[in-house]
Amino acid sequence: MSTTYVEDVAPGSGALPPRAQYPGSDAATLSLNGSWRFRLSPTADAEDTSFAARGYDAEAWEKIAVPGHWVLQGHGSPIYTNHLYPFPVDPPRVPTENPTGDHLRTFDLPQQWPAAGDTVLRFDGVESCARVWLNGVELGEFKGSRLPHEFAVGALLRPARNVLAVRVHQWSSGSYLEDQDQWWLPGIFRDVTLLHRPEGAAGDFFVHAGYDHRTGEGTLRVDSTVPGRVTVPGLGLDLATGASVTVPVEAWTAETPVLYEAELATGGERIPLRIGFRTVLVEDGVIKVNGRRILFRGVNRHEFHPETGRTVDRETMRADVLLMKQHNINAVRTSHYPPHPAFLELCDEFGLWVIDECDLETHGFVEQEWRDNPVDDERWTPALLDRAARMVERDKNHPSVVIWSLGNECGVGRGLTAMAGWIRDRDPDRLIHYEGDPSCADTDMYSRMYASHAEVDTIGRHADQDGPRERRRLPFILCEYGHAMGNGPGGLTEYQQLFEAYSRNQGGFIWEWIDHGLAHPTLGYAYGGDFGEELHDGNFVCDGLLFPDRTPSPGLIEYKKVIEPVRIEGSGRAGTVRVTNQYDFTDLSHLDFAWSYQVDGETAGEGLLDVPALLPGEHAELKLPAPPVDRADAESQWTVRALLADGTRHEVAWGQLPDLAAPPVPVAAGCRPHRGEQRISLGPASFDARTGELRAIGRIGIEQLRLDVWRAPTDNDDGAAWQTDIRYGTLWRKYGLDRMRHRLDAVELTDTGLTVRTRVGPAARDLGLVTAYRWTADDSRLRLTVSVAPEGDWQVPLPRLGIRFAVPGAADAVSWFGGGPGEAYPDTRAASRIGRWSASVTDLQTPYVRPQENGARADVRWAEVGGLRVAGDPQFWFTARRWTTEHLDAADHLTDLVPDGRLWVNLDHAQQGIGSQSCGPGVLPQHQLLAAPAEFSFTFSEPTAPGVR
Repeated sequence: MSTTYVEDVAPGSGALPPRAQYPGSDAATLSLNGSWRFRLSPTADAEDTSFAARGYDAEAWEKIAVPGHWVLQGHGSPIYTNHLYPFPVDPPRVPTENPTGDHLRTFDLPQQWPAAGDTVLRFDGVESCARVWLNGVELGEFKGSRLPHEFAVGALLRPARNVLAVRVHQWSSGSYLEDQDQWWLPGIFRDVTLLHRPEGAAGDFFVHAGYDHRTGEGTLRVDSTVPGRVTVPGLGLDLATGASVTVPVEAWTAETPVLYEAELATGGERIPLRIGFRTVLVEDGVIKVNGRRILFRGVNRHEFHPETGRTVDRETMRADVLLMKQHNINAVRTSHYPPHPAFLELCDEFGLWVIDECDLETHGFVEQEWRDNPVDDERWTPALLDRAARMVERDKNHPSVVIWSLGNECGVGRGLTAMAGWIRDRDPDRLIHYEGDPSCADTDMYSRMYASHAEVDTIGRHADQDGPRERRRLPFILCEYGHAMGNGPGGLTEYQQLFEAYSRNQGGFIWEWIDHGLAHPTLGYAYGGDFGEELHDGNFVCDGLLFPDRTPSPGLIEYKKVIEPVRIEGSGRAGTVRVTNQYDFTDLSHLDFAWSYQVDGETAGEGLLDVPALLPGEHAELKLPAPPVDRADAESQWTVRALLADGTRHEVAWGQLPDLAAPPVPVAAGCRPHRGEQRISLGPASFDARTGELRAIGRIGIEQLRLDVWRAPTDNDDGAAWQTDIRYGTLWRKYGLDRMRHRLDAVELTDTGLTVRTRVGPAARDLGLVTAYRWTADDSRLRLTVSVAPEGDWQVPLPRLGIRFAVPGAADAVSWFGGGPGEAYPDTRAASRIGRWSASVTDLQTPYVRPQENGARADVRWAEVGGLRVAGDPQFWFTARRWTTEHLDAADHLTDLVPDGRLWVNLDHAQQGIGSQSCGPGVLPQHQLLAAPAEFSFTFSEPTAPGVR
């Protein structure tokens, strides 16, 4: 039995030419989704093709859901690699061990199925190579997993007991073109549909709908291979296909997604259209839509669901789009393949700029310095052109698609040039993107991944000297940045400042939208290696702004704040607020502005602020009302929020303006220490008489209070070596910061308090932190002042600097006055809002798929936890969890974290920033925690102690 087609570099045979996708046609359709019979074989030729014949008995086969992946339905296992091919690189050959799934579906035609005309069988996505039969007749085979393929089948159909047989191979020559940093998930994972084609049915068609921003007019022309008429009731239009008309219209943008309902009617079919008028071009080195510079506040989006893989239903897609819009995201790059067509319909409807990316990546060839790379081998060019055509023809009528992308991480080559040439000829009204060619020979923009802030600044100033002069005249985007792996990404605020500072810098796309953790019966969510893969890239597949269950991560909350389209800033003491419109097209008439006044974190008054309908780029200085209360003894501030005026009160943007600073925390002093045989007492506290260790504050037991510098390294701490040789997580372990030892030097009592002197340092190193704990107290409060002085040549920043202790028991309620409600770190704190917050200890944890440092709250004035109230001088970082940092560090999955019966509390004077070095730049200098002399204080009391603010 011949299987040569599996390794043939050609895209396939038998399929119809690609065409526009048109949902909603009045022609009959029949979904073939559902339960199919399934048989898995270990090789491409283990079974013959007799299963495709009518009458074949497959009752003994198992059942499988289509769309779906067989490895997520009990047949084999998923494999995750970032860019390494999980098979020998010997193009176009693939291993003999090639899991092959035979699929069978028997179906009847509906009684009303028309007899006249033809019928097309459509596959919207099959990984990676499929061979198809209908009623025993072979239709052909195809590759291009994330692309549609259609076959003419009208002559083969019967009223009943039609047998559709599909053989799907996990590996094929096409796999070399689909190395896209994701799970390898074979199967028929998108819809399978029968489409009736009546006599006189529409063929291919192309909606051209440009917009002239100077006149406010749109020009419409619909080209069609089958003549017909186009009606647009909202514009009073009725014109022949191929004819052009210019009329006043409202433009389509991502902010104002105006769609005109229309219809294309041919002799045998009516197709609903949704037309958006817009023009995209590069002018004066800037990407403009409808005459205005746009700024991409974007994300990269793989299609993913934790239970069904790349099979994603429309409601989930809709929820994703709404989440994007609710978090101020205005653009999507469809990494790294065209999405399900329903996703683009939603982008049209709700308004998102789309970079539609071809189903093409050959990243694994970088391991051999791009030798034998298919994109520079003319034998593969027909396959590349087929992929480009299937993307463009399917998606060309979506106004949301403003840029075509040739693919991702393919190096350079003649095939990419051929693709760009074909796309320009077919669709000259959109732009072309490709990141991997620094010459930008085939693109309309300069695109980079993970460029540092300094590089982005240089590029914005047109001062980049490492490429051709022509490139410096192109607009610049970061098609990937802010790698959202684990805790982070950090440094987004500084990137956004660079996007707003230079017109050439037109924003970027966070990598990426969602963690690809697969649901697992014992591990919670699984990542690379959890299915026994011999080659994998671990949790690098979990790098999204959403957790696998689609809960927003702190990274998404931070990104929403950083990219908010309204800037609110000013001086509470001066009684003014400055509101700036940072939309590209929209005035502020759709927003209400609400103010509130907080005293010690509690709202003391609120109202509405009258803000004019500012045009894009405009700002206004507005007077705040008089403070509703006069409290000179308390901290106060204003909060101004921009809310949708549609009744939802959805918050678009916010700003906080300090009014009065907090008065200093009163010093707890006056009590003298008393030494007994076993204990030293000082005010409400007791200490070990020999070691000076704190044992209790009032009724609350305290364990292991000491200086702490260690955190469970984040994915960004552990870093990626391709940008820098510095991996802080590795260095911290090398220097022994995960195994610090504490030497007691002295326990000193005076008339005013207790001082414990120590030296904290790692084994095998001459580094140390000379630390003094100075305790004073009054009758109800205990004050600790910690002084730290580094010794030795510290060549690495500290992870954190503060104290850690444990409180026995299962106390759960936590409240605090400071930053919240979610976690924050020095370079991820834009979304941290000052207020009074409360949460359970469980809710303080951030459930990163791979456990790591998480849950810190910033700018904390005081916190109540474990029966204690702690006030800081200065403000501090607060963390509480039911396990130690060491246990957190050792865990591979959340299920490994088991409470130990104590509450572990960190009170940090400072934290190292987060950065984005899991795949990008590290922590900026201003957010690094260098070893330097420091002093900080905490005051402990019971929450109900009198006189405590």
